[in-house]
Amino acid sequence: MAEGKLKKNKEVDLNDPELYLDRELSFIQFNRRVVQQAADAAVPLLERLRFLSIATSNLDEFFEIRVAGVKQRLSYKSQAQNDSGLLPQELIKNISVETHELVKEQYRLLYDEIIPELAKENIEFYFKIDGLAESKQAWLKRYFKNEILPVVSPIGLDYAHPFPRLVNKSLNFIVSLEGKDAFGRDSGLAIVHVPRALPQLVELPDKEDDKKKCLIFSSTIVQAYIGDLFPGMTATGCYPFRLTRNSDLFLDEEDVDDLAHALQGELLSRRYGEAVRLEVAENCPKEIQTFLLQQYALTEDDLYFIHGPATLLSLSAAVDLLNRPDLTYPPFVPLLPKSLRNKNLFDVVSEKDILLLHPFESFEPIADLVLQAARDPNVMVIKQTLYRSEAKSKMVDALVEAARAGKAVTAVVELRARFNEADNISLANRLQQAGALVVYGVVGYKTHAKMTLIVRREGRKFKHYVHLGTGNYHEKNALVYTDYSLCSHDQDLAEDVHRVFQQLTGMGKTTRLKKLIQSPFTMHKTLIKFIQREVEFVKEGKPGKIIAKMNALTEQELIRELYRASQAGVEIELIVRGVCCLRPGIKGVSDNIKVRSIVGRFLEHSRIYYFRNGGETEVYCSSADWMERNLFSRVEVCFPIQDAKLKQQVISDGLTTYLNDNSQSWLLSADGSYTRSVPRSQEPRSAQQQLLEKYS
Repeated sequence: MAEGKLKKNKEVDLNDPELYLDRELSFIQFNRRVVQQAADAAVPLLERLRFLSIATSNLDEFFEIRVAGVKQRLSYKSQAQNDSGLLPQELIKNISVETHELVKEQYRLLYDEIIPELAKENIEFYFKIDGLAESKQAWLKRYFKNEILPVVSPIGLDYAHPFPRLVNKSLNFIVSLEGKDAFGRDSGLAIVHVPRALPQLVELPDKEDDKKKCLIFSSTIVQAYIGDLFPGMTATGCYPFRLTRNSDLFLDEEDVDDLAHALQGELLSRRYGEAVRLEVAENCPKEIQTFLLQQYALTEDDLYFIHGPATLLSLSAAVDLLNRPDLTYPPFVPLLPKSLRNKNLFDVVSEKDILLLHPFESFEPIADLVLQAARDPNVMVIKQTLYRSEAKSKMVDALVEAARAGKAVTAVVELRARFNEADNISLANRLQQAGALVVYGVVGYKTHAKMTLIVRREGRKFKHYVHLGTGNYHEKNALVYTDYSLCSHDQDLAEDVHRVFQQLTGMGKTTRLKKLIQSPFTMHKTLIKFIQREVEFVKEGKPGKIIAKMNALTEQELIRELYRASQAGVEIELIVRGVCCLRPGIKGVSDNIKVRSIVGRFLEHSRIYYFRNGGETEVYCSSADWMERNLFSRVEVCFPIQDAKLKQQVISDGLTTYLNDNSQSWLLSADGSYTRSVPRSQEPRSAQQQLLEKYS
């Protein structure tokens, strides 16, 4: 929206769609920031490759879920506008334009900047075999014959062999042929599917220089020797292509008797959902492009060109294959606080709350708490929510041990955690086999809260211990995601957690909680109340301030309340890593709002809400972003940081340090674009690096 329009209006309509950024285009902007990490010379060289791979993975999921959803609206001929006022057909066009530019930038960075820098480090990537030494070509020929030829199956296209049903995101080649085969067929086209079991990258030996690392993509090898799959015929062209399909799952849960069984069947269909994107080699002839698009009812807006390797996802494999620690981030060991080393954690937590900031502080004490509970004869009950967890992990091992020891173990396993469904089914089966009570939450509401409740007999009484977190019970993620963990003996807090578990496993009306704020019942209206409370303080002549850190901000009513608070004079600082639909800095609407995004070595995942509250500062941590799904269709919890010292610690480490970041911080403008917070010529301050140093 032009500022001129706003200046003329004394009353601004906060329902105006132009006041809200589009969430799909905002996601593309987030991915631009990830790609910019690959462009940053300050980032270690192999990590820059990893960021390109992450950006590609993000785009895959974007098309599988978000773009697929827009296309469904389009297929239903929906004329409903999105939050920012765009029709589905307009949105698809804008997504296509923005994403094409982003993909071009990814390949430009790879070829023009990263590959030349890698060459200086004696690391060579080969994108074709022409010009390679005869010894290398001979080695590749043998590799193709021994490792690839036995596992690929060409499919000639004719009336008996129609176009095959190809798996989502699989690598395939379309081959143009001349001549007739043994049966006299001459359809002229064939499809070659490359199994995912093949390594994405292959290292070539270099006899002349053993210090030199030479890497080639498996797709390049297949392309070079594709003619060997069609003896007696001539392959006149070979073009890699990759299809992205709708991967969102649909289950009518009210008509499902066994959610796990139904979900297993639905997972098979995910591999063959409706097509949403076609990636094909840039040198593929126009007529073959058209042929492929027609097979999947796609348009040229859905066509993306491959400029070299069939997918940049494979670049992440190079990091492990090369084993060059000098070209990656320095290793670090998460700090294990002295107060928790070799201690009975129940004794420690009974004395005071424990707060840990991962990955800077170790996740081990959280797993150890459950393990100690499993082995403590005084522990009677363990309850835990599991959203994204590994079936074979220290945490789940502890739950299995506890169940086998006869303790009452209840696991609320969210089977529908996107792209973790299969792992969660395996996890649920393992726990059930051990004797744990496994439930899948509430129909229509994903269980996204991160909670553990331990009931321990102490003397004649039962005492409750709780863990509440902003992140998942996933030990590997805890090394790369920033999250908070709170362990507490507060009995009011524990009673709240107990009541939430009762809701999840039983039935009955919701009851008033003493300290927790919960979705889908109280979180949305409580957040609005807290925002409005800051406005009231400003009206009384007191300063009002809100700081919130989250992964995404899309819910319109909350955004409207933030606009109203800004208009009233409340100072608002938002740290939103990903999608943000709020437009900051609009005169008369959001002058007092700043939005920044931090993209760095670790994935910013913690959710923190700060309200000045007239000087009686309140700080909450939560599992919930400010999105519709988190506030209305998920079970989430928001927990207060009550201890004064821990509260100040969260403000300092979780908020202030990030607000002062000028190295990996991006400021959002009203038009939806992001810029570095300050010129890089100033003294660099990286929040993540500062925290690494603090907790080392």
